[in-house]
Amino acid sequence: MKGKEIRDLSNDDLKQKLKDGRAELFNLRFQMATSQLDNTSRIKLVKKDIARVLTEIRARELNLAVDLVS
Repeated sequence: MKGKEIRDLSNDDLKQKLKDGRAELFNLRFQMATSQLDNTSRIKLVKKDIARVLTEIRARELNLAVDLVS
């Protein structure tokens, strides 16, 4: 998922993407532990997507805090 796509999502959508990403990461790790995972590079992509979502959530929190102070 691209950064532009993430910035266009609402707060609720971001939380859902985070929840879905963490669930997918759990499943991928479980598959890797049981030697059923074929595409190991998918783990890295899911981790990056989770990080992008968390970064956008934090940026919005900081912008909200700055707006409240001003």
